[in-house]
Amino acid sequence: MALLVVTPAAADETAFLKSMEGSWGGRGTVKVRANSPTINVTCRFQTDTTAQSLSLDGKCTSLAVFSRNISADLKVKGSKYTGRYVGAGTGVAGLGGQRVNDTINLGITWAKAVNGDRRAQMTIEKVGASGMRLTTVDTDPRTGKSIVTSRIDLRRS
Repeated sequence: MALLVVTPAAADETAFLKSMEGSWGGRGTVKVRANSPTINVTCRFQTDTTAQSLSLDGKCTSLAVFSRNISADLKVKGSKYTGRYVGAGTGVAGLGGQRVNDTINLGITWAKAVNGDRRAQMTIEKVGASGMRLTTVDTDPRTGKSIVTSRIDLRRS
C-alpha cells in the first residue's frame, strides 16, 4: 500500500494549477519584434493541468495580418517551474521560474536571438476567479529598456 504525503507547498501549487484549468478567450496586443508596430489580437486557449503540470495551448489572430499558435508546457517541482514555450516564431524556448502569489514569473531562453539576445520574461497571472493575463517582456536593443512585447487578457469561456 502506497502512502501519498502532500506538503502544504505542494498542495498550494496543486490548487493553484487546478484553478487555471479550462477554456479561455480574450484580446491583447503583440509586437513581433521590438521595432515592430503593436498588433491587436484575439486569442483562444485551452489549459489542462495535473497536480504537477500546466499545459496551455491556443492561437492568436489579427485581421489576416497575424496568426500564431502558442503553447506553454510547465512542470512544477517544489516551488520551481520549468518547461517550454512555442510562440515567438523562433522554435522551442526554455522556461524557468517560480510562482509568487497569483503570478508565475518565468525567464525565457529563446531558441534563437530575438531583439538582439536570447532572454526575455513571461508572466502567467491569475486575475480574480475567472481571468488570466499572459505577458511577455523583452529588452529593446536600441534603448536597453524593457518593453512589453505581448499582453493578452483572457476570461473563462
